[in-house]
Amino acid sequence: MIRVIAFLLGALTLIGLGWLAGFAPKQLAAVGVFSCMILATLFFWTYRLAFAFLALCVMLGTGLLDIPHFIEFAQIDIIMFLVAMMTVVGFLEERRFFENIIEAVLAGFRPSARVFCTLMMLLGALSAALVDEVTSILFMTAITLHFVSSRGISAAPFVIMLVFATNIGSAATVVGNPVGVMVAMQGGLTFADFLRWASPAALLNLLLTIPFCLWYFRKPIRELQQKLLPERSASDSGAPTHSTRISLVSFLIFAGLITGLVLHSRVEQLLGLERNTMLLGTAMGFAGLCLLLDRPRAREIIERRVDWWTLSFFLVLFASVGTLRYVGVTAELARMLSTAAGNNETALMILVTWGGGILSALMDNVLAVATLIPIVQDLGLQGMEIFPLWWGLLFGGTHFGNVTMIGSTANIIAIGILERRRLGLIDFWTWLKPGLVVGVFTLLLATLWIWIQAPMMAELNR
Repeated sequence: MIRVIAFLLGALTLIGLGWLAGFAPKQLAAVGVFSCMILATLFFWTYRLAFAFLALCVMLGTGLLDIPHFIEFAQIDIIMFLVAMMTVVGFLEERRFFENIIEAVLAGFRPSARVFCTLMMLLGALSAALVDEVTSILFMTAITLHFVSSRGISAAPFVIMLVFATNIGSAATVVGNPVGVMVAMQGGLTFADFLRWASPAALLNLLLTIPFCLWYFRKPIRELQQKLLPERSASDSGAPTHSTRISLVSFLIFAGLITGLVLHSRVEQLLGLERNTMLLGTAMGFAGLCLLLDRPRAREIIERRVDWWTLSFFLVLFASVGTLRYVGVTAELARMLSTAAGNNETALMILVTWGGGILSALMDNVLAVATLIPIVQDLGLQGMEIFPLWWGLLFGGTHFGNVTMIGSTANIIAIGILERRRLGLIDFWTWLKPGLVVGVFTLLLATLWIWIQAPMMAELNR
């Protein structure tokens, strides 16, 4: 009942703010339907797809959206890119490729709690950057829980550390997070752009987050170390170690995919193709190759490994956000944002970066960034320099997604795995205290990074 009351109050508040802003009746109607969908999603997460479908029905039935614009706003390129990446990752997961890589790396180190935590955070960030945060958190959480819970201590602190690193690392490349995919596709950014403008800041923030986590969670780390002392003695005595074999085919698929994604912009230039054409083409090509290699189980990979529930929700979400643009709401919000910043591009960058971050912490980073992208595009139509704003959206969504338990998909998945296996519980305040420090500190550094790079970004886009 409390959630229902909060839902109604939230929807009425947002509609009231739209009325005070002077929105036209059709714009108010679009804000009302969209607000109801977002708030229902937040308060009743399990039924989010049902609410998305109902909202789309209302939008179509009231003329707020038509079929041609639904197709335009649904962003099929992003959906198909995610389908292809999930297919390739599913193929590799079936062969335990990622687990074998992690086991091979861990096998080279003697048992040490601090070394284990550092390695898992580094590997979590790296795997998120190379595949995606959802895949990374699935297998990295499983490995972490196996390592920690088998020694009889609470796994919750170690899962929190892993999620922090995963979200930060996911900002480093275009494939690391659905937020990055949306920003790249809508902003015309390449894999190389991410390596140039996002990866250094993500790496710096990761290297600063690791020592903070080692200090903040020093008590559970010390407890784990006590459990590892006997194993360390056995390791020093020359006990045999486990041998891990990595499939050559899986390695070639993975290496080829990453190479193709890195070089996609050069291939597009050579072939005279539109920007980001081969970003999608590379993913689709390797997905097709994986299905051919796994012919007897190809249908099973598509049906089980592709998250159709989430992709369906994204498709309707993108179309719903597009409705706000279709009726002129985003153009009005862009004008108001530009006025609030006084046409100062630095102030505008800060507003977008931190506004996106705060929304991500409150309503999930994918929802937040999808809502703000049309506003950024409309700012560009008004003549503002928006190249730095894309990076502000990226860092706000990924880094500030660490602040709360619902700030990122990786957070929700990791907590779900922990609770489902009955290996510990994480309450709101347990997460918020370290999450707020990590989120604020890393987003501050990312904002500073964008501000320092802004003149070079402007020069590049002239």
